[in-house]
Amino acid sequence: MDTLVLQDPPLIPTAPAQPTVQNRLLRALAPEDLDGLRPHLESVPLDLGARIAAANTPIQRVYFLESGLASVSLATGEGVRLEVAILGREGMVSPALVLGVDRTPFDTEIRVAGHALRLEADLLRSAMARSEALRALLLRYVQVANLWTSQTALSNRRHKTEERLARWLLLVHDRLDGDDLAITHEILSTMLGVHRPGVTVAVHELESGGMIATRRGLITILDRDKLVRLAGTSYGFAEAEYERLVGPLREDA
Repeated sequence: MDTLVLQDPPLIPTAPAQPTVQNRLLRALAPEDLDGLRPHLESVPLDLGARIAAANTPIQRVYFLESGLASVSLATGEGVRLEVAILGREGMVSPALVLGVDRTPFDTEIRVAGHALRLEADLLRSAMARSEALRALLLRYVQVANLWTSQTALSNRRHKTEERLARWLLLVHDRLDGDDLAITHEILSTMLGVHRPGVTVAVHELESGGMIATRRGLITILDRDKLVRLAGTSYGFAEAEYERLVGPLREDA
């Protein structure tokens, strides 16, 4: 099936007040910086499978996710696609823009439908040029995003599938409301870069340990603390840096 490319829907003007904004980056802005962006933020739906950033294509818009989940992936020379990061309401697509980069080799696709506040890239560039505080906050976020990517690479290299699955579920849990995750084994296989039988074994291990419950197309987090212990050193460092450099990651943080 062809990948769905996000079409520009009719614009829905929004004027989000800071307390009602769900995106953690926007929440962390100084009121005057959010006020400067507010008239230009457009609320757009994010459909499952939509590609909101394409590899090697000029970045024309940025997305501050309010809900849902996006996967950042890289195509290898062998035709295999590897996930390098996941993004939710803690961040933005694409953070490379903050560094002055106009395109990246990564594709970003929606894995859990939601909505975002969209902003023209040139408007964000102008806002960063006017506000050192805005630029500094977004650069701190880029630092944490790089840590997440590095920790993913380290985990893929050094940890067992069960540990990597526990970490991935925690990353998703941090970015979505509730304990139910609409994730299939097929998606997990793609995201973890593991053959589906290996994912099935890992899911059964976590379920038998009382950490999760599963039914077709759905995983429910039962014991987050056990997942954290199983993930070990693969989870926690980047999250702590986010809270130090940006602000609360989870609603209950």
